[in-house]
Amino acid sequence: MLTMGGLLVVLAGGFAGGFVTGLAGFGTGLVALGFWLHVIEPAPAATLVAICSVAAQAQTLPTIWHAVDRRRVWPMLAAGLLGVPLGTLLLTRVDIDIFRTCIGVFLIAFSAWMLFGRVNMQLRWGGRPADAVAGFAGGIMGGLAGLSAPIPTVWATLRGWGRDERRSVFQTFNLTILAAVVAWHFLSGLSSDGLGVLVLTALPGTFAGAFLGARTYRRLSDRRFHALVLVLLAVSGVTLVVTS
Repeated sequence: MLTMGGLLVVLAGGFAGGFVTGLAGFGTGLVALGFWLHVIEPAPAATLVAICSVAAQAQTLPTIWHAVDRRRVWPMLAAGLLGVPLGTLLLTRVDIDIFRTCIGVFLIAFSAWMLFGRVNMQLRWGGRPADAVAGFAGGIMGGLAGLSAPIPTVWATLRGWGRDERRSVFQTFNLTILAAVVAWHFLSGLSSDGLGVLVLTALPGTFAGAFLGARTYRRLSDRRFHALVLVLLAVSGVTLVVTS
């Protein structure tokens, strides 16, 4: 049973994670776990991240709904959902620490290359099949390590899509994949007895943070949003390397 101080930490983590998700479309776990792991065990914290991420993304989806191109999104979503069970099967066959380290190094190198090299790529090849491959890889990573965001986000960045268009792709993808993860956690009995209290404590902060983050997002130019996404990917990479 958490103390009042512990519950305040959960609330603060929900607010911080919600704000980043409202601002960038992803990153709940990246920020919130820095708070929650001080007072919550890793297993319920992972489930709480998925629940709060789904809540924040569902709340802010209307912000970019006008930019959602269903013909572009559905190949990634379908392939991602197919990749989730494959990722869970790999859990017992892959060294998760080595996997996380490799992904972390890749994200750091990619972000540094795009930021400091002033690279402005716009990949045109592959069409929807290439988008589906990126979604499938994201689904595998989501099932294997809860890392559904990096590959679709990197791919949308390489495509050179605009701010709303890019966010509509990876936010819709992450919302769908993480909702599947939440359902899987509950159906598999992975949710803990005290999860309800944690959710009820974190969600008010998540909703408030997502609201403020979405308002801030509307003031970002394409260039600043591009830089923000790359910085968050780099921070994700550093976090993965350090925690591995």
